Amino acid sequence: MTRVVVISPPFRSHAAPLGVLGAALRGTGADVTLACAPAFAGLAEDHGLGFAELTVTRNANDGIAERTEQADGEARRLREFLDATHDGAIATLLTQARHRRDDMLADPDRILAEIRDLDRRLRPDWYLVDQLSYPVTLAVHCLGLPYATFCPGHPSYIPAGPEAFFGLPHAWPEAVRPEPDALARLRNAVAANDRAFTAEFRRVAGRHAPGRPRPERAFALCSPHAVVFNYPPLPWLPPAPPGPVPVHAGHCTPGPGATGLDDEWRAVVARLTAGGRPLVLVAFGTFLSARHDVLRTVAQAVLDRTDASVIVAAGSRVADLARDPQLAAAPPERLHVAESVPQQALLAHTAAMVHHGGNNSFTECLAAGVPALVLPFSSDQFAIAHDVERAGLGLARDPNTLDTGTAGEALRDLLAAGGHDSGIAAARARVLAAGPRRGAEQLVHAMRGVSRTPAPA
Repeated sequence: MTRVVVISPPFRSHAAPLGVLGAALRGTGADVTLACAPAFAGLAEDHGLGFAELTVTRNANDGIAERTEQADGEARRLREFLDATHDGAIATLLTQARHRRDDMLADPDRILAEIRDLDRRLRPDWYLVDQLSYPVTLAVHCLGLPYATFCPGHPSYIPAGPEAFFGLPHAWPEAVRPEPDALARLRNAVAANDRAFTAEFRRVAGRHAPGRPRPERAFALCSPHAVVFNYPPLPWLPPAPPGPVPVHAGHCTPGPGATGLDDEWRAVVARLTAGGRPLVLVAFGTFLSARHDVLRTVAQAVLDRTDASVIVAAGSRVADLARDPQLAAAPPERLHVAESVPQQALLAHTAAMVHHGGNNSFTECLAAGVPALVLPFSSDQFAIAHDVERAGLGLARDPNTLDTGTAGEALRDLLAAGGHDSGIAAARARVLAAGPRRGAEQLVHAMRGVSRTPAPA
């Protein structure tokens, strides 16, 4: 039996799709262990996976970022990031670039030692490593361990050309177009990060594995065997890295029937959709629910400018929305606000979704055939918003200039098209024909015959 260890950073948005893919690998007959922070042991159990404790970064997010217990430095950086989102795309991306070293390459020597110990204990045939766990990728490279790469976001997260940089969006939606001088500042910042990360990768490799090839570019370092993209193979995407087999899973959501609503949520949906009202779901992921100002604008747009009802995932900001006099006066048959929502299950009852352009929300909407209004704030969300528009899967707007009129007009357009959009139906059929099961089969095939070296000293 093939033994696989799946390594995830301690973020719900990464561990959840890796858990689904791990379960699909188990379905091929593999013995699969999830290695992550202790808070994610239950997720491994839910998917029938083994669990090994491994914390690969100091910051974390196990459901709602503002409520996850953090060290002082991580909490401060989260606050700086959220504050920057109010100042627009470039300010946010520059803040992320400034935080990158502390967020993504802390303690590479410790991580290498822990991966070595983990390998001695478990002796897997190969690993599946989240691309954003850079110290893990560096460790398995230095130790000569066989691994496949999982790209959790937009495929451009793995830069494959000299002008491509991690942290510089591959493309922008029409509604968010930075000025050339601002874009030049961002390019300079991410290019400096590229050089700094690469220099640090080479220093670590020189200390621990002087006989191994030196990484040419840190952010481009990935498996030489296979890369799994949690993304559909859109024709305009940047080229995949040369060498490894590209596996486009399309989505990493459970199959139909694997997720369902409990009695409480079924009652909520029944109340909101009574009389045939369409339902709009609004969720900005585990970090950006902190932007309750934008959540409020969207909720008000649904109530004032459409005949739909709305569910809002507000994270730790439920009280902020409850204090809004207009939302407080909304009839209960049209508005429901909760800390968190069973997003995948709700999408089966949703006519349109408003999200932040996170990869999971994008692929989950695609798998459910639900059009989306995308409001990108950070990271790869701008490239994903661009792809949503170009593929005809929804619309994108700037969250920081959004008003109820703009949001309402966009939502009316999406609701009017609804399930009659043949392009969305065709895209859904294509992505469902892929999915985690097929992705796991392709991955196992790509890794067949990849042999591991003797246990590292």
